[in-house]
Amino acid sequence: MPRSIKALAQALLVAAALGCGAGAWAQAKAVPDDPPPAGTQQQPGGGGIQGQNIFDVKPEVKRDASNQPGYMEQNNAQRNRVQPGNNSPMWRDAKQGREGYTSLPKSQDPEAGVLIQPQVQYPGSRFTTAGEAWRQVRNNWIIPYGGALLLITLGALAIFYFVKGPLGHAHNGGPPRVERFTPFERSAHWFNAIAFVILGISGIVMAFGKFFLLPVLGLALFGNLTWLLKTMHNFAGPVFAVSLIVIIVAFLRDNLPQRGDLKWVLSGGKAPSNRFNPAQKVLFWGGTLVLGLVVVASGLVLDKLIPNLTYIRETMQVAHMVHAIAAVLMLCMFIAHIYIGTVGMRGAYKAMRSGYVDEEWAREHHALWYDDVKSGKLPAQRSTPLVMNEPAENVRPA
Repeated sequence: MPRSIKALAQALLVAAALGCGAGAWAQAKAVPDDPPPAGTQQQPGGGGIQGQNIFDVKPEVKRDASNQPGYMEQNNAQRNRVQPGNNSPMWRDAKQGREGYTSLPKSQDPEAGVLIQPQVQYPGSRFTTAGEAWRQVRNNWIIPYGGALLLITLGALAIFYFVKGPLGHAHNGGPPRVERFTPFERSAHWFNAIAFVILGISGIVMAFGKFFLLPVLGLALFGNLTWLLKTMHNFAGPVFAVSLIVIIVAFLRDNLPQRGDLKWVLSGGKAPSNRFNPAQKVLFWGGTLVLGLVVVASGLVLDKLIPNLTYIRETMQVAHMVHAIAAVLMLCMFIAHIYIGTVGMRGAYKAMRSGYVDEEWAREHHALWYDDVKSGKLPAQRSTPLVMNEPAENVRPA
C-alpha cells in the first residue's frame, strides 16, 4: 500500500509539471518577443536575443572563387562578394603607389594620398615597396659594413702606429722658418676641421650609437644626447659646406698634378715631393672635392634647402643612402688624415697650428717645394703678419 500511494503521488507531480510547462509555452507564444537589435541574427526555433558569431553572419565563402575568370582584375567590392574579408585588391593598389583622396594641397604634401610607395629594388635590396627596400639597404648594408669599415680603419692605424711610430725625423721647431700656410688658409682649415669632427661624431652616434652607447647610458640619457648631437649636426653642416668651398678654392692650384708626383708614387713615398705629395692630393680630390661635395649636396636635400625640388619619400630615401655611404667613406679617409696630422708625423700639427715650418722639416717632407722657395720661385713669407713673434732674421723675406 505505501508503494501505491508513492507511485500515485509521483504521477500527480509529473502531470502538474507538464501542465505548467504547456501554459508557459502558450503564454510565451502569445506575447511576441522584442525585435532583435540591428545586425543580430536570431536562430530559428528560439526566443529572445541570441548570441552571434562574426563568422556566421558572413555570406557563404566560395572557396573556388580564385578559379573564376577575371579574379585578379576584381576590385575590392567585387572580391568581398565572393570572398568576404579578402582585401587583396585594396592592398595591391596601395603597394603599387595608387593615389587616394586627401584634402591636403599638392603644394603642401605632394604624396599625401599615397599610403604605401610603389615597389622598387635599390642596390642591395629585394624587389619590394620603396620604404622596405630603403630599410633593407640601411640595416643590411650601410650599418654593418659601414661600421666594420670604420673599425678596420681605426684598427689599421693603431697597428701602423705601434709598428712604425711617428713618421719623419725633423721636429719642426728651429729657425729659420718658412711660411707653409697663411692665416686665411689655416682659418678655413680649422673651421672645416671643427665642423667635420662635430658632424662625424654626431653622425656616428646617430647611426651606430644604439649598439655601443645605449646599453651604457640608458634610454633617457642616450635619447637626450642624440637629440643634442642631431641639433649640433644641423648647425655644423652649413659651416662645413661654406668652409669646404673656401678650402677647395684655396688649395686647388697646389693639388694639381706636378712633376715628381709619379716618381714619389713609384718610390713608395721616398722621393722628393711638392707642397702636397700625391697621397695628400688623392685626399684632396677624392675626399675633399668629390665626397665632400656629395655629402654637402645630399645633406642639403635632407634638410630641404634645395629650392624648387619636390621633396617626396623616394627623394629623401635616395638622399639618405647617398649621404650615409659618402659620409662613411669620407670619415675613413679623414681619420687617416687626422692621424697623420697629429701623432702620425712629427711636426705636421705644428705646421697647421702656427703656419710655419723650419727648413729641415721642409727639406725632409717637401723637398721640391722647399727648392722652389730657396730659388725664389715661391715666396717664403706669403702673408703679412699682424704681430712679428719671430726675430726678423729668422723669417725669410718674400
